[in-house]
Formats: sequence, structure tokens, C-alpha cells
Amino acid sequence: MPVITKRAVPDFLSPGFVSENDVSTAIAASQFVADDLPADATVRPTLSAAGQIAPDFIAPDHVAIIMDGNGRWAKSRGLPRIAGHREGSRAVRRTVEAAIQAGVSWLTIYAFSSENWRRPAGEILDLTGLLRRYLRSEIAELKQSGVRLRFIGDRGRFDSDIQSDLAAAERDTMANSRLNLTIALSYGARAEIAAAARAALAAVHAGCLDPDDLGEDTFARFLATAGMPDPDLIIRTSGEQRLSNFLLWQAAYAELVFLDVFWPDFDHVHFNAALKEFARRERRFGARND
Repeated sequence: MPVITKRAVPDFLSPGFVSENDVSTAIAASQFVADDLPADATVRPTLSAAGQIAPDFIAPDHVAIIMDGNGRWAKSRGLPRIAGHREGSRAVRRTVEAAIQAGVSWLTIYAFSSENWRRPAGEILDLTGLLRRYLRSEIAELKQSGVRLRFIGDRGRFDSDIQSDLAAAERDTMANSRLNLTIALSYGARAEIAAAARAALAAVHAGCLDPDDLGEDTFARFLATAGMPDPDLIIRTSGEQRLSNFLLWQAAYAELVFLDVFWPDFDHVHFNAALKEFARRERRFGARND
């Protein structure tokens, strides 16, 4: 396993909680060197604070993000909640661009949880309207940029026109491979795991699966994320420090970074800071390196 050494890493990064005010300082102060890399290691360029390519270090293959803080961003500015959601959609665009420039292969974003259906009807209407506009205005550019789009979650709860747009977006970007962008909509990890258990049980009853063969890898094939790598890094914005029913199975060995910034303000500087914090950590997956 590659050993990541560090130079001049600020102490506040140690617990994985990064203050918005210190992000720029962290980027300027933190330098990482990968020692004893295996011959087949993938070293990717990352962004500097100015948005340019920074010195190489190993970036995560799969980054997942819990986009939190739209409502509080709007409230702090005396704006309606929908204004925060609109600005949050612009942050998604910036994050996709940052992921592509950093060489991240997989990006998964938590856009709408199964619990979000409990919000007031007016806000649900605003959110689904924003989703419609996003699907109809951004897909062509994503396709041109080489992004493959996938959706996970219970899309059956959305109106039929949105379901059609989701299917069309997946179909139209299927041939792309520059970035695999997965958007979790009407998604809940507990429901996903329960559905996977029911599907595995049905496979056993149909004679397609021997119960003795139902290990972790086999079970993972019944999840909504089948065929995707588990996230290496999970970022949550707004200062909250929890997973909120997001990728619970897949997050078993993910590194967690919590950023003290509302999602609408998230940009390549914050993304780069999280990637540098990831590179600083030593991942052992339960093993020992001594």
C-alpha cells in the first residue's frame, strides 16, 4: 500500500473537520509526497487554490458528497429556501468540473433523500421543478463533457415526465466514461439494503442462488450501486457530522471529511481541500502496516 507522507499539514485537518476560513490556508500550506508507490499506482493531477493543476498525488477513485446547507444558506441571506436550492444546483456544476479536472472517476451526490418527501408540499414542488429544469438544461453539456449519468433511488415516486427524463439522461450519456456521475434521488440506504435482501431471497427461492454462496460480494450485486466501486471519500458540507442514511453499506471503509461550508458556497477550493485531506490519511482496511 502506498505510504503518503506530509509536509506542513495544519493541525485542524487531523480530525477530518475543515473550517471554511482555513481551507485556503490548508491548500497553500499542505504538500504531499507519495513514497514507495507500486508500479501500477494511479497518480492524478489535482486542482490548486487558483483552479489550476497542482502537484500530483493520489486522488480517490470515488468521491461521494452529502450536499447539505441549502436552506440555511438562504435563511442567512434572508432569501426563500428555493434560492438556496437554485444556488446549490450551480455548486453541482462546479463540483463536476472540479472532479473532472482532478481525475476522479466516480462522483456520487446525495440530491434528494427518501426522507425529504416529508418536507412541505410547496418545497417538494420547488425541488421537483428544479430537477426538471436541471435535467433539461444540463444533460447536453454533461454529455459533451464525457460524463455518464446514473440515478439511484426510488424514481417511481416522481411524476412520469421526470421518470422519462431520468431514463433519457442515462441512455443519452451511456457511452461516456470521463466521469461517472451518480445522483441519489428519493434514496435511502436502509431501504436499498432491505430491497437488496428481498431480491437475494427471491433469487434463492427461484433456484438462481445457493444460500451458501450469499457472501458480501454477492449481496452487493443486489444493491442499487451494483457495478460501482465503493466510495473512497465521503464529504459532507454545512458542518454536520453524520451520514444521514447515505450509502451505509458502501461506506464501510470510506474516509469521512466534514466541511464547515454550506453547499451553495462549495467550489473547487473546498473539493481540493477534501482531496488533500484524503491523501494525508493512511488507509489500512483493518490490516496493519508494521
